[in-house]
Amino acid sequence: MNPDLAQQAGNIKLFVSDIDGVWTDGTVIMNADGGESVVFSILDGFGLVLLMRNNIEIAIISGRDNPAVAARAKKLGVKEVHLGFLNKGDLIKKIISQRNLKISEVASMGDDLPDLEMFRHSGLCFAPPNAVNEVKDAADYVCTTPAGHGAVREVCDLLLSAQPAK
Repeated sequence: MNPDLAQQAGNIKLFVSDIDGVWTDGTVIMNADGGESVVFSILDGFGLVLLMRNNIEIAIISGRDNPAVAARAKKLGVKEVHLGFLNKGDLIKKIISQRNLKISEVASMGDDLPDLEMFRHSGLCFAPPNAVNEVKDAADYVCTTPAGHGAVREVCDLLLSAQPAK
């Protein structure tokens, strides 16, 4: 791992993430009743649990309001969940302020243009390989693992490997 990236990753106390195209591969299955289904990776979920067990908080900011996402977050124990928010910059600023964190203590992960606002308020920015070019260009690290298939776990493992020994 790049030494500068490792040093930055070792300071992270909050991981803020988009969902669609990050925790999922971006596919939405429309059910006959109009409901939606999405698929999540078990690898990603356990990585997020490991972050929380190591005192790195998780916050979700998603532009879409999907009950499946809320259910997944609850199952994982993620308490900071904001669905249906496209103005991600104001929301991440509020979350950071409530925790008295510095930007250098915040990492974010996103894949599309609305996520650039999160990046502006994060010390470390991650993108899956399927992200739009503008997001990949703004990211400090672009994952090699596809979104929905372990990209989040790749970031979790990177953050955990950089944490100071306890």
